Amino acid sequence: MNGESGAGVVTAPPPTTAPHKERYFDRVDESSPEYQRERNMAPDLRQDFNMMEQKKRVSMILQSPAFCEELETMIQDQLKKGKTPTSLLALQQIADFMTTSMPSMYPAAPQGGMAALNMSLGMVTPVNDLRGSDSISYDKGEKLLRCKLAAFYRLADLFGWSELIYNHLTVRVNSDQERFLIVPFGLLYSEVTASSLVKIDLQGEIVDRGSTNLGVNQAGFTLHSAIYAARPDIKCIVHIHTAAGAAVSAMKCGLLPISPEALSLGEVSYHDYHGILVDDEERVLIQKNLGAKSKVLILRNHGLVSVGETVEEAFYYIHNLVTACEIQVRTLASAGGPDNLVMLDPSKYKSRPCVPEPAGDGSSAHPKWQIGEQEFEALMRMLDNLVSPQ
Repeated sequence: MNGESGAGVVTAPPPTTAPHKERYFDRVDESSPEYQRERNMAPDLRQDFNMMEQKKRVSMILQSPAFCEELETMIQDQLKKGKTPTSLLALQQIADFMTTSMPSMYPAAPQGGMAALNMSLGMVTPVNDLRGSDSISYDKGEKLLRCKLAAFYRLADLFGWSELIYNHLTVRVNSDQERFLIVPFGLLYSEVTASSLVKIDLQGEIVDRGSTNLGVNQAGFTLHSAIYAARPDIKCIVHIHTAAGAAVSAMKCGLLPISPEALSLGEVSYHDYHGILVDDEERVLIQKNLGAKSKVLILRNHGLVSVGETVEEAFYYIHNLVTACEIQVRTLASAGGPDNLVMLDPSKYKSRPCVPEPAGDGSSAHPKWQIGEQEFEALMRMLDNLVSPQ
């Protein structure tokens, strides 16, 4: 071949340049403070931050109500089958810990009480803590009553009706064996849970101690047992002390008909208080003064009592009684005496009937609501929101 002429030389085409693909570092602004901080970060520290992000995602999953419900359902299904391997018991412990210790953000309480402080600190314990063997040893009806009564204690504390560890809210579990639920003596209202409630008989003797090792205040239950014995229609009794209630109980005029709340109570009964109830004569006198139909009893110079055929009804009456007393105390302070007040005529007062409420679309009606059920149901949603992640 002749190099000068170029004969027989094959010329290769110039290489094609591959299209430039944008890489991560092409997008990095090396002058960015965030990039500088990450580049200068020690490998161990960078790994710690990555682990924190992973734990945060895991924590979000564990705090999910859906995950907790699914885990609890799985455990209950296995327990019903009678299989309790070590792994299942470990899952049960995890579920119990998550249910009772799950942190979240809580809104402010309506009024006060220890529960308000606990909420501000993120320390609210769920009312329904029936887990493991507790969920099997109680039937469905008792579980529901335990949750309702424990929730009632929480509400009483939120509304400022509690007085340290004293006073009681009780519920009749059944009429056949005459069993009742009461708070363990020593717990604050804000500490009461479904499993902590103690089951007792009509004499105040413990049948089931619940999840604590505390006893009960038998002297405090005397008032309740006297009413339960005389009124088989009563399923729930509330006895509380409030400042306004004690003030009205000391007034000769008693509770005046000056507000709708006062008129909604129906016949109000009175009993002259003679100290802690310890004798049979006092029990008989209480039964006589309360009567066969009254749902409200004012203990002179002492406190307030409401009764109900349901937990919801007892709550309705005590809420209206406390409100009526507060209205009366404030009104008398402003008016200067009963002679300056306008009294309502009870005969013209129309109470709210228990009728089905129309549905939103107008096509059907909701189930019939009994006294206090709508209000109590709304407050249950409030308590749920206090312990559920938002």
